[in-house]
Amino acid sequence: MRLVLYQPEIAANVGAAIRICACFAAGLDIIEPCGFPFKHKDIRRVGMDYGALSQPLRHDSWAAYGDGDHGYSRLILLTTKGDSDIGKVEFRPDDRIMVGQESAGVPDDVRRSCHLAVRIPLAPNARSLNMAVSAAIALAEARRQLGYE
Repeated sequence: MRLVLYQPEIAANVGAAIRICACFAAGLDIIEPCGFPFKHKDIRRVGMDYGALSQPLRHDSWAAYGDGDHGYSRLILLTTKGDSDIGKVEFRPDDRIMVGQESAGVPDDVRRSCHLAVRIPLAPNARSLNMAVSAAIALAEARRQLGYE
């Protein structure tokens, strides 16, 4: 199980993602460019000392990430425009869960590369969740289904 951040724009969200991945025993991929210097103090402040448990793999671009042999089965996009609810997904141990940019999500070509596009059900007037919160919900659901094997 891996979390994939597509061109994150907020350093604190990357720190939160590092901590989330460590807590849910998931790997972390970061597709650059990021909207901040990768040594930003907020990454360490929010991620605390969890970086030692969840070292992110950085990829120079979407093309560089897509060209690699990841050995994982599905790329699952979390999006407010998802085709189905996250509660209906049967997670697999080798899934990759991707979140897009905080301001824009992912471009259409990236979305088309994903095997599934799922949404987290929200209250009628709510627009979206923070990307790190969404990632935590998805990884928690995956771990609920799969355990920590």
